[in-house]
Formats: sequence, C-alpha cells, structure tokens
Amino acid sequence: MVLRVVIADDERPARAFLTSLLRDFDDVEIVGEATNGAEAIEVIEDKRPDMALLDLQMPELDGLEVVRLLNKERMPLVAFVTAYDEYAVRAFELNAIDYMLKPVSRARLREAINRAIERLERDDLRQEHTTKIQKAVAQIEDESPAQLLERIPVRKRDEIVIVPVDRIAAIEADGELLHITTDSNDRHTITRALKDLEARLDPKRFIRLSRGALVNLERIETVTPMPGGTYVVTLSNQQKLPVSRQRSKILREQLLKL
Repeated sequence: MVLRVVIADDERPARAFLTSLLRDFDDVEIVGEATNGAEAIEVIEDKRPDMALLDLQMPELDGLEVVRLLNKERMPLVAFVTAYDEYAVRAFELNAIDYMLKPVSRARLREAINRAIERLERDDLRQEHTTKIQKAVAQIEDESPAQLLERIPVRKRDEIVIVPVDRIAAIEADGELLHITTDSNDRHTITRALKDLEARLDPKRFIRLSRGALVNLERIETVTPMPGGTYVVTLSNQQKLPVSRQRSKILREQLLKL
C-alpha cells in the first residue's frame, strides 16, 4: 500500500528535510504540508491522510492541541517530531506512540512508516493507537510544568478560533463543558475541566466566584451585596454572576479591602 502523509512543522528547513527523506520511500505519498497547528487541522481534515507527522512545538497550536482539536472521525495515525522533551518522551514511550527526535534519521523515519502501515492493515491496532495517543496527551498535560496560557484555541465548526486570555470576561462550567464569554460578549465552548484550566491561568488576573465560575478581575465593574453576606458581580460586558458564600469571603479579602 501507499501511505498518504501530511507534514506539519513551523520551520521550513525542518519540513523540507522530512520531505526529502519521505520522497525516497516508494510506499509514501506526501499529500499536504502545514506551517502551523491551525493549518495542520485544516489540511488533515481536508486531505484525510493515513498519517500525520506533527511537530510538537508550534506557535499558537502545538502538536498536542492539534490532536485535541481534530475531528475524531478524521484522526490519522500520528507520529510526533520534537526536540527533546522529557515529559513528552516518557508519555509517548509509556503509551507506545511514535515520536522522532530532531534531527530525524532516515532509519527512524522508516520504522515509523512501517509501524503505520502495519496499523492501517489491522483495524484493532488503528483504534488502539487513537486511544493511546489521547492518553499520552493527557499524561503530558498532567506531568509537564504548567505554563500560564496567553491564548485558548477553540473549535468552531471548521475553524479554530484563538481567544486571547486578556479578552476573557468569564468562564463557566456546564458538566464537562466550559463556556467562555469575552469582553465583547462572544461565547465559546471547550471541553475541559475548570480546575485544569484554572491551573493554567494567572491567579493574579482570574478569581473563582463559585465551584463553576471564574472571572477576569480586570473585567469586574461592580460588586453588589446580597442577603446572607454574598455578592453578585457585574462584569464590563454586563454579565452578572453570583458569588458563593465561601468565595464571598475571599472576594472581600482580595478585592474589597483598601
């Protein structure tokens, strides 16, 4: 069989190097290239490749976020290409996910291609790969040192919207979904636990109002006292959110004291 491959890397020399190696393989066809994560999603979902070679470190959307945001019905086999990252490498090895360290050797790339072809010929291995890659992504996020987010990628039908964190007014939990409202009242929905997202946001900029709501401190315009010692917060976009009794005490300490 001929393996249809997409390459995604923000560095042109790296893409050119992988392209030159792959063109030496008679059983590989390069069907698309992408220069960033958002473009990778678009190319993968349009071209429907058998395999994607994803750079782990890309601006805006990295390789992990590409996997998270891809339509699961269009998920190809994935091999990551990366500079050394101890947390990612450990997760890939534990979950048997292909990865290649830069600079990629011809022999190592050949191994990844052979494994991909074997998985394609067996449906059980292909389904197992999808499960394992999702576990690896979750493990990397759990183990890697948390870096504060500046942008949040959101899937909107066939587009990826990049929401700057400083434009966010509020984040509200609804079961396994999070509803993000911006300062201009645009609404976005992502699948993520509120506590996990909170850990990636600057605690000097965001405060929790209740078990299910976070707000941007800079977007708070008024704090209205309510019976029982609680409050209702009004944001700059005129969104009103109640503050739980426990969080009201914290709000008084952090925001209402001179």
